Amino acid sequence: MKRMWRRCLLTGMLVWLAATPASAFVAYVSNEKGNTVTVIDTNSWTVTKTIKVGQRPRGIEFSRDGKFVMVAVGDDDTIQVIDTKTQEIVDTLPSGPDPELFTQDAAGKTMYVANENDNTVTVIDLEKRARIGDIQVGVEPEGMTISPDGKILINTSETTNMAHFIDTSTRQIVANVLVDSRPRFAQFKRDGSELWVSSEIGGTVSIIDPVKREVTGKITFEIPGLRNEAIQPVGIGMTKDGKTAFVALGPANRVAVVDGTSHKVLKYLLVGQRVWHMDFTPDEKYLLVTNGVSNDVSVIDVASQKVIKTIQVGELPWGITIAQP
Repeated sequence: MKRMWRRCLLTGMLVWLAATPASAFVAYVSNEKGNTVTVIDTNSWTVTKTIKVGQRPRGIEFSRDGKFVMVAVGDDDTIQVIDTKTQEIVDTLPSGPDPELFTQDAAGKTMYVANENDNTVTVIDLEKRARIGDIQVGVEPEGMTISPDGKILINTSETTNMAHFIDTSTRQIVANVLVDSRPRFAQFKRDGSELWVSSEIGGTVSIIDPVKREVTGKITFEIPGLRNEAIQPVGIGMTKDGKTAFVALGPANRVAVVDGTSHKVLKYLLVGQRVWHMDFTPDEKYLLVTNGVSNDVSVIDVASQKVIKTIQVGELPWGITIAQP
C-alpha cells in the first residue's frame, strides 16, 4: 500500500510539473480602447493587475534592463514608462503626434518611435529622457525594427507602402523598398539574413534581402472558406533559430505557422477574433497573441503548435511584451 501511495504521489507530481511552466514570466498587454495595460502571470495564466494609462495605448516593450515597461499612448502623443516593481507610471518620454510602434538599440540607450500623424520617426535618448532628433519618412509610419548589428533601422510606412532603411549613425534614409499595400510590421531574422515585412491589405509577408535591399520572395496565405480580403497579416513572431515564424492574420482569426527556411505555410491556428500582435516567453515555450475584438489573449504552445489557453484582458488588446520578473 505504501509503495502504491508513493507511486501515485510521484505520478501526480510529474503531471503537475509537466503542466506548470518551468519559469514564471510576466506579460504586459496594451488595451487600445480600454486605455489600460493588463499584467499576466504566466505561471498561473491569470491577470494580476490592470494599470490605467493614457489614451489609445498600442506599442509596448520592456526596457533592455527589464526595469521598466514603455507604452506608446497615441492620443496623448507620448510614451509612458511603467516601473515593473511598483507597476505604476513613473515617467513619460517625448514623441511626435500619435506614436504607434517603437524599437530600441541593443544597449537600451536609444529609442526610435514611429509617429503616425506627422510622418516622422522620433529619436529619444533613454538615459537623458530627451528627444534628440527626428527622421522624415513616408506617410503613416508604423512598423519599427533594428538590424542585429544595430547599423540599420527599418520603418514601414502604411500609405507609402515602403520599408525605409535608415542608417543609425547618420539618421538618413539609405534605401526604400516597395512592398505590398499597408505594411504594418517588420522583423529581422536574428542572424540578419532576412527582413520580413507584413502587408495588411496586400495580404502578404515580403522577404527582403537586407544586403541587396530588394524583395526576394513573398509569403501568401489561403484559408478555405475565407475571402482573401479577410486575411490581413500584421504581427510576426520568429524563433531565435529562425526556423519557425508565426504570423497574425487579423480578422481571419488565425495565426499562420511558417517554415522560416522554405517560407512555406505549415498550418493555421485558430485563435481569438482580430488577432494583432504577439510575443514569446523568454524560454520560447509559449507564444502569446492579442485578439482585439474578443478582448483576450491566446496562449500557443510553441513545441506542439497548439493553442492551450485563453485569457480575458481589457478592451481591444493590441500589443504585448514579456520578460522575467
